[in-house]
Amino acid sequence: MFFKKLVAAALVLGAGLAHAFLPQAGTWVVSSELDGMPGRGLAIDVQNETFVMQMFAYENTGHPSFYLAAGTLLNNQITTPLNRYEGGRYFGSAARSGVSAGSPGNVSIRFTSGTTGFATFPGEPEKAIIRANFAYPFAPSSLIGVWTFTSIGSEGLQADAVQLTTSVGATSTGNGVVTAANGLFGCEHQISGSLNGNVLCVKINSQGQLLRAYIFVYSVNEGEGYSQVSANSTQQLLSIRRLTNPKGVGTGLILKADEAQPLPENSALRAQLSNIAIHGLP
Repeated sequence: MFFKKLVAAALVLGAGLAHAFLPQAGTWVVSSELDGMPGRGLAIDVQNETFVMQMFAYENTGHPSFYLAAGTLLNNQITTPLNRYEGGRYFGSAARSGVSAGSPGNVSIRFTSGTTGFATFPGEPEKAIIRANFAYPFAPSSLIGVWTFTSIGSEGLQADAVQLTTSVGATSTGNGVVTAANGLFGCEHQISGSLNGNVLCVKINSQGQLLRAYIFVYSVNEGEGYSQVSANSTQQLLSIRRLTNPKGVGTGLILKADEAQPLPENSALRAQLSNIAIHGLP
């Protein structure tokens, strides 16, 4: 249901937004090989349409090896040579450059979202790959920090920035609400009901009335979804960004946030979260 709503919101801005996306830059892994042991890894980045992937793998002798693939990403997919390199600088050596050592063949990758896809390596069948998330569990603690919420649609551009600081317990459908210091903005991972697997945030006024609801999925520091004022209002396409981690360390280029002292919980915030998760928007 969430993805149907997200696509519907994207149609407000043009059909292309529902299908075109860039994979999230960072560490990727082969899903079936994610077992906590040393193995193969992918470092993927796409800037504009230029795709670059570094791959750390092994030779049939067991020795580690380094590969590089680059090219143009079109329609969320690419097929390009996977080039092997050797002879570069080692720890303590003088300056030296690596040289091409041939290619075992092409690598083909097709992305199904910004954090999922499939890769076909030389001599192997297609395998699922995912953007690795190794530090942010599906738990209240992962929501602490400074966030921005930007939505666009028929209501125009809407934006909120909030620092989530205080864990105040769970609703019946979530695993723990985290609120802003003033108690007027709160978020919770949903673990049951129609929003299971998403994050639900609500913004209320000092009288406890709902001002806006945000529903999204995120990976590490970025997320997407939709915002809505009521069940009868148009869904706004939503983009979210984490600006600081739970320890107040900036996730961007220069930002470093100061810690804020938490204030008591606003009970109306928890009530709005629970009502929307169970019954939908009013």
